[in-house]
Amino acid sequence: MKPRTAVNAQPRHVACALALLLLACAAGSLTVGLPSPGWPVGWAGPAEAGALARWVLLELRLPRVLAAAAVGTCLAVAGWIFQRLSRNPLASPDIVGLTTGSATGGLVTVLLFGAAPAALPWGALAGGLLTATLVQALTPRRGSPASAMILTGIALAAMLAAVNDYLLTRAELDDAVAARFWLHGSLQAVRWTEVAGLFTLGSLLVAAATAQSRSLDLLEMGDAMAQALGLPVRRARHGLLLVAVALTALVISVAGPVGFVALVAPPLARRLCRGVSHLPSVALTGACLCVASDWVARAALAPFQIPVGLVTSLLGGAYLMVLLSLQWRRGG
Repeated sequence: MKPRTAVNAQPRHVACALALLLLACAAGSLTVGLPSPGWPVGWAGPAEAGALARWVLLELRLPRVLAAAAVGTCLAVAGWIFQRLSRNPLASPDIVGLTTGSATGGLVTVLLFGAAPAALPWGALAGGLLTATLVQALTPRRGSPASAMILTGIALAAMLAAVNDYLLTRAELDDAVAARFWLHGSLQAVRWTEVAGLFTLGSLLVAAATAQSRSLDLLEMGDAMAQALGLPVRRARHGLLLVAVALTALVISVAGPVGFVALVAPPLARRLCRGVSHLPSVALTGACLCVASDWVARAALAPFQIPVGLVTSLLGGAYLMVLLSLQWRRGG
């Protein structure tokens, strides 16, 4: 009984440590470089500097940090669903083309149809669902379905990226510049209204994923075993895919495509938990990665800011190369 208690306690300890790390990253991102109320800032005296510091903290940095945490959580949970459904550590919305497809849906909605920005989430969701349907339909059922799905998603993502580039060439200059910046993944313009929507819808979707975790446990054993245990396999799989696509589309509608968080967070959390797939640890790992990456994006080249998607892509690309290298060595 004692070893079992220790194993069960391990993920909770990891989750607590990750929560503390998230608080530390958030505190650093909020306070480092903040104008000091005791010193003049440009033409402003101490009183004006204090008001400026409060405005920067409450209206710029706090919503940005909260949005980064929510974005990381949503992407990590989406990646957790994909990797467990496919039983492949390379499966994520980025790799299988859902991120690019959701971005295409958003661009078509706003640039081609001239819809209001409020329609962006619906366009992103439609694009993600259509991409997921195409990937499922085009993936061969023979051989290794998981590997075939990843290769199909990569090919489809390449074609959709070309569509995105074409849409940008047909857009007005101001719209094209704004869309190009959005396509790199940025939290620079996030405001409280977007944070509220992100937290509300994200919480509902994460709760839906949590409620279906037992179905995911059974599906991870294989469709035949899950069906033998009484699980309606097709309905459960489609429900989980819908949650993952909705999480991805929600993030893209607010921050644009923030790459590789969904790929990196689940296996990193699993390694920290010694092989246990623990959803709270996965969510906190994604939040830590995104908050830390946004801090780097804001502070690395200050006063200039770079999109957070560039930072996460650099980290994710390095992780992907290491993962592929390890797999090749094992295969060799």
